[in-house]
Amino acid sequence: MANTLLKVSGLKVSYGGIKAVKGIDLEVREGELISLIGSNGAGKTTTMKAVTGSLVFEGGDIEYLGQSIKGKGAWDLVKQGLAMVPEGRGVFTRMTITENLQMGAYIRTDKAGIANDIERMFGIFPRLRERKDQLAGTMSGGEQQMLAMARALMSQPKVLLLDEPSMGLSPIMVDKIFEVVRDVSAQGVTVLLVEQNAQRALQIADRGYVMDSGEITMTGSGKDLLVDPKVKEAYLGH
Repeated sequence: MANTLLKVSGLKVSYGGIKAVKGIDLEVREGELISLIGSNGAGKTTTMKAVTGSLVFEGGDIEYLGQSIKGKGAWDLVKQGLAMVPEGRGVFTRMTITENLQMGAYIRTDKAGIANDIERMFGIFPRLRERKDQLAGTMSGGEQQMLAMARALMSQPKVLLLDEPSMGLSPIMVDKIFEVVRDVSAQGVTVLLVEQNAQRALQIADRGYVMDSGEITMTGSGKDLLVDPKVKEAYLGH
């Protein structure tokens, strides 16, 4: 069995007295594509923020590469190979596409490798090559999402965390984003995908977790969850 890269045990997080995450367990093994699905407000994004060190958790533990991340900042975790594409994308709007990609490699010093990886990103996302000198703030939402993913990949992550990558995008752009997530996973990057589009997320997932009101209510292979009557009724609209 593959090594466990990320292990969440009994995680509890509160916001202003409201328990947002109520003691969940979750595991991501090397090479897996894991989807965490659930409706808006289920606690998915809160879980992601705790995993990346940008939110303090009050109970339980999160282990990355076998060590607790408690007290570690997001910067430390990025250096150790944990990269996140946040909800809302967060690109540097006043920088060009190329400059955004260079920022993604800020923890690296291998100039030739960085240049090669920028070329590789342009191969994965041809639209970014076409606009490489354009300011990121002038791009469409879908193009910014591609840029945010490419920028995260520039840090050469062991685990890529994606928070609602398809949110607010056109159907064509949603297709492209899911295609890229699948390709990135096929290239050996471990992926944890948080997504409201349950059907698309489960179609590409090795395993999935269903989150509801701060708790994990179901887990199983992506294929099994896709055909589960409860999941169908609650999240797939039939």
